[in-house]
Amino acid sequence: MPVFQSRLDTRSDAFAVNRRDMLALIDELHALEQRAVDASNRRRPVFEQRNQVPPYDRVTKLLDQDMPFLRLHALSNYLYEDPDPATSVPGASMIVGIGFVSGVRVMIWADDSGIRAGSYTKNTVDTALSIQKIALRQNLPLVHLVESAGANLMDFTVENWIGAGAMFRNLAWFSAGGLPVVTVLHGPSTAGGAYMPGMSDYVIGVKKNGLAALGAAALVKAATGEVADDRELGGSEMHATTTGLVEYLAEDDADGIAMARRVVTNLDWNNGGGWTAPTSCEEPDCDPEELVGLVPVDYRTGYDSHELIARIVDGSMIDDFKPDYGVTMVCTHVSIMGVRCGLLANNGPIDPQGANKAAQFMQLCDQASLPLLFLNNITGYMVGTEYEQAGMIKAGAKMIQAVANVRVPKITVYCGASYGAGNYGMCGFSYEPDFLFAWPNASSHVMGGEQAARTMTQVAEVSAQRRGEEPDREALNAQEERIITHFSAQESAFYSAGRNLSHTVIDPRDTRQAIGFALATCLEGRARSPKTLSFGVGRM
Repeated sequence: MPVFQSRLDTRSDAFAVNRRDMLALIDELHALEQRAVDASNRRRPVFEQRNQVPPYDRVTKLLDQDMPFLRLHALSNYLYEDPDPATSVPGASMIVGIGFVSGVRVMIWADDSGIRAGSYTKNTVDTALSIQKIALRQNLPLVHLVESAGANLMDFTVENWIGAGAMFRNLAWFSAGGLPVVTVLHGPSTAGGAYMPGMSDYVIGVKKNGLAALGAAALVKAATGEVADDRELGGSEMHATTTGLVEYLAEDDADGIAMARRVVTNLDWNNGGGWTAPTSCEEPDCDPEELVGLVPVDYRTGYDSHELIARIVDGSMIDDFKPDYGVTMVCTHVSIMGVRCGLLANNGPIDPQGANKAAQFMQLCDQASLPLLFLNNITGYMVGTEYEQAGMIKAGAKMIQAVANVRVPKITVYCGASYGAGNYGMCGFSYEPDFLFAWPNASSHVMGGEQAARTMTQVAEVSAQRRGEEPDREALNAQEERIITHFSAQESAFYSAGRNLSHTVIDPRDTRQAIGFALATCLEGRARSPKTLSFGVGRM
């Protein structure tokens, strides 16, 4: 396989500008992630006073040291519940991701009780459903560290309530599908939240703090008039001795986490997997550090996607498929972390030839069981008389048919623009890639704000002409400004991540590691055949 010969000039003014702009966005990403950590840790004295371990420390203690952890949805709820960029706290009161516990790759779900006692945000339920979907698809056990005040009844919506029901349905699917759910009850889990431990396969309850009850004392008094004690209603000690809801009683948070690690060990999970990760691979010949200077923050400034590919694939080796046909659509065979893949990228809008090439390439990769990688920098399919008469609709439809129906793992990276139907053909979020990563410069929408504004101006001009009137230029200019502002506010990777339209935003320099981790997760999951039941394990 040929090694790509880079032409990137790292001493150019363009590289310096790109690097400056990208690093500023990366700093913004890290600051947003840290905002949630800082908000949670402000309650650290409260946790310590109660002899508890704070939420982020719980996750650290649960995970194997020196093993990778892929944080997911770290920006969930950003600009969603609170639209002010200066104050909006991301994370949706959750710490979620894929990591290793006792050598087993698992999905981690930790309630962030350091923020509003872990009560639900507008996007908490959607985030939970997203990680459950990933874990079910990738055959991952789930470890849930529970401590949440649950739904905020002041603004809980019927949509949240319906979605919460799906969370519990999914837990039933986990158990019936042979995917164990291990829960540590660190603190309260009441009302609907009581079904979190109730639907789990293994429950570890922490003494004095763990609590699971359909109605806590305040709700019981409001509903029935009974004056009850929370610990008698649902304390871990009661469940361990009376109801049987709790299998293991822990002295404190640290003991509970240690017990969870032992439960995972006892599953002997890795004996059920049939995929062996490659033991070695070549590092890229081109330096991944250069990615921050290679790619312009403004997607309207072009670059050769081969330069990007060469900095994430093994040995910077690229084997292009039909390189002289449909040249703006790059299709190539590569390896990442020793795993052979098909990769699609963009060097401009997609024309009919490029769409046909991409459709064929995806089907060939599906035939050969090669995972597919999509590097999005696409403003859409070509328009105009020439392209319509060349069959752009048919060719684009073939590409969309292929991406919708291939059965191999699909991993998407938004590394620039991802607009319109081009997003669909390049495996955007609605095409359910196994993992979708976004760079902080990524921009996505139905079209760019300026394009949308010009389109609506032209519509208004044609409408005025039909009425025999002159267009109101002042009104049209004001309309354009409103449309550009409206679209621009929604285009950014941070905005999309706040609405869970990606799985995580990453530093471009981490792209190779993120893709490699995702590939291993997909291939390991597909090689596993969990023992399924017709129903979940019943709690006795």
